[in-house]
Amino acid sequence: MIKPHGSDKLNPLFVDDAAKNKALVKEAKTLDSIVVSSATAANAVMMGAGYFNPLTAYMSKADALSVATDMKTTSGLFWPTPVLNLVKDSAAIKAGDRIALRDPNVDGNPVIAVMNVDAVETFSDDEIKLISEKIYAPAAGEDHPGVNAFIEQGNICLSGPIQVLNFSYFQTEFPDTFRTAVEIRNDIAERGWEKVVAFQTRNPMHLAHEELCHMAMKRLACDGLVIHMLLGKLKPGDIPAPVRDASIRKMVELYFPQNSAIVTGYGFDMLYAGPREAVLHAVFRQNMGATHFIIGRDHAGVGDHYGPFDAQTIFEKDVPAGALAIEIFNADHTAYSKKLDKVVMMCEAPDHKKEDFILLSGTKVREMLGNGEAPPKEFSRPEVAKILIDYYQGLSVNS
Repeated sequence: MIKPHGSDKLNPLFVDDAAKNKALVKEAKTLDSIVVSSATAANAVMMGAGYFNPLTAYMSKADALSVATDMKTTSGLFWPTPVLNLVKDSAAIKAGDRIALRDPNVDGNPVIAVMNVDAVETFSDDEIKLISEKIYAPAAGEDHPGVNAFIEQGNICLSGPIQVLNFSYFQTEFPDTFRTAVEIRNDIAERGWEKVVAFQTRNPMHLAHEELCHMAMKRLACDGLVIHMLLGKLKPGDIPAPVRDASIRKMVELYFPQNSAIVTGYGFDMLYAGPREAVLHAVFRQNMGATHFIIGRDHAGVGDHYGPFDAQTIFEKDVPAGALAIEIFNADHTAYSKKLDKVVMMCEAPDHKKEDFILLSGTKVREMLGNGEAPPKEFSRPEVAKILIDYYQGLSVNS
């Protein structure tokens, strides 16, 4: 099986020994504590689950700036985005303290991790701007949800190692879907899969997405597919995870050979960082055991902040040779061809004009679903459309 990033085996930070976990929970009650940001909690979940291997700590200011400018830590580890614990007010916290980190996303703010604070440092406004520009590359003068969420956390950086006590709300709210990198690796090994392609989604999968997965599996001669959906915070208007989960599971059940695809999810907040986030996605897909990863148009993008293929070209231009073991399957926009009577990558149909494809905007699809109207069968499977129609009509009833 493919090696994890940066080490020979996964080093998940979740304390899985029940006695040790219980002891830490008890100790946490005696420690000073802070309620962290949703992004910080999500970083803890990803480190706890092994997805952010080989990281063992929240990054220091120096590491964050090095990652932003050079895509590597000060020790030379290849890494595409800072993994931080940012706060607005450090109060009485100082280097050498041991503190409890409380979860902002669960009622009662239970402790999600215990942290040894190595340093308390402050980013200047210019440094926050530098990180924003390098990681998110916002278009000049345009609002960017990822930048807004990053700045909102604060500019005081608490760095140091953590011990993770739980997986926030992900394990309880998505018991059939949330899986750690360790669990997915074990599942892949048990199935005997050697060549595995991963597909990232934060949306329901329509026919074009389904066919893209089939294409990748066939062209790469893969043993299996892992559909890996984001279960964390999205931007307003995105379809919630339970609805996406139900629609994707129905698609796999009906239209994929038995035991050829795993439907799973991970606990992280969407960054909307385009190319940099695509590289981060590749890192943690390697950690979960995938040998290949599908990168399509506008991967992890938002608005018009990135070019349609920036998330592909970053692997060619900026990721050093040998930095990652996982291989990228580059995909163009896929759509149903009226001429060929099948879904194709648009770049592989040079004789086609726009009107030769069935193309629907997201706004149009939402409008149709909200009116109880299924998109054409060439766009969406009827069983998937039914689940989405029920969701949108529920919104109109409750509005």
